[in-house]
Amino acid sequence: MEWSNVTWFLTALGAVVVLLTRVRLGGTVVDGTGHGAGRHGYSAVLLRLHTLVGVLTLIGWVVALVTGRREIALVVLAGWWLLTILGLLLLSRWLPSHAKHSEDTKTDAWGSGAGLSVLGHVGMLVGVCYFTFVTVTDRL
Repeated sequence: MEWSNVTWFLTALGAVVVLLTRVRLGGTVVDGTGHGAGRHGYSAVLLRLHTLVGVLTLIGWVVALVTGRREIALVVLAGWWLLTILGLLLLSRWLPSHAKHSEDTKTDAWGSGAGLSVLGHVGMLVGVCYFTFVTVTDRL
C-alpha cells in the first residue's frame, strides 16, 4: 500500500468537505445565525471558524506533506481534530428534537436529508484518524 497516495487523496477530500460546508451553509446565514437545511439553526461564528480552521489546517498539512516534516504534521493534527469537532457540531443541526414546539426538518437543493453532511463529516473523522495513524507511526 502506498501511504502517500492515500494521504494526498484524503487531503483532497478534506478540502472538498471544508469547501462544500462553506458553500452549502454560507448563503443561509442571516443576523449571525444559520437557518439552512436541518432541524436546528447554527451559529455563523461556528461556520466561519470551521472555514478558517479548515483553510489554515489544509495549508499547514500540505506544507508538512511536501517537506516531509513530522514536527509540522504533529502540530497540524490539532487543527484536523478541531476541524472535525467543528464539523460534527455543524452536523448536529440534523439531530431530532422532540420538543413540543420544535420545527420540522428543512431541506435544500443538496438533498432530502443529512446524508451528504453525514458522509462528509463522518468521513472526515475517519480521515483524521488515518492522518493521526500515519503521523504517529512516521509513515508520512
